[in-house]
Amino acid sequence: SPVFGEVQHNLGKILNAIHAFEGHLLVFPELALSGYQFFSRDEVCDLAEDIPSGPSIKSLEEAVRGRDLHVVVGLAERDHDRVYNSAVLIGPKGYIGSYRKTHLFFEETLWFASGDTGFLVWDIGRAKVGLLVCFDWFFPEAARTLAIKGADILCHPSNLVLPYCPDAMVTRCLENGVFAITANRVGREQRGDKPALPFIGMSEIVNPNGRILCRSSQKDEELRLCEMDIAEARDKRINPYNDLFKDRRPEWYVS
Repeated sequence: SPVFGEVQHNLGKILNAIHAFEGHLLVFPELALSGYQFFSRDEVCDLAEDIPSGPSIKSLEEAVRGRDLHVVVGLAERDHDRVYNSAVLIGPKGYIGSYRKTHLFFEETLWFASGDTGFLVWDIGRAKVGLLVCFDWFFPEAARTLAIKGADILCHPSNLVLPYCPDAMVTRCLENGVFAITANRVGREQRGDKPALPFIGMSEIVNPNGRILCRSSQKDEELRLCEMDIAEARDKRINPYNDLFKDRRPEWYVS
């Protein structure tokens, strides 16, 4: 749960979690460095960083370098005169890539440019991962595109305030035969006379059969770890006669 505008404080919490984590893939929430409730585009620009040359990216690279670990972090990205709601993927050798949120939610449409990266997949050795950011979950085509491109795991940094996503991600995983890691923040954010934003927590990991492997609380910050068998995401068979992707009939779908 970041403190709005306190980038160094928020980065410190992220670095502490990275140092304590004993797994191989760690996902943090959307806009985890800056906080969420902005008043102006100038405020976003002040808290945004260049990718991959920003100071927070360099600190994250140092924390992960040489470890058998990959990390996904949501942040505001500055690119010349535009700002994006982005997520970065960092591994043992440093920065790997970034994704710019495609589907902007609520006041994000006032401050951020719509993402222009498309939906990207990276092979990180143990698995292939694709990135979504928060409201992207609402559009089935996003998860389906990543799955068709070969993603085993959907990494999903979020700032969810609506109650639907934790259950909906079960469907996204089931219909695409993938794992998903949704990392959502907890607590509330309220600045000035803006309405309070109560974040729902409930970060979770879901398997390709739609089973929730772990789900965090609604109120408390938690660092959770569970085991995935990536082979489950690479077998798209439903039964001896049906295969999730081979049975698709895209010639009949609306484009």
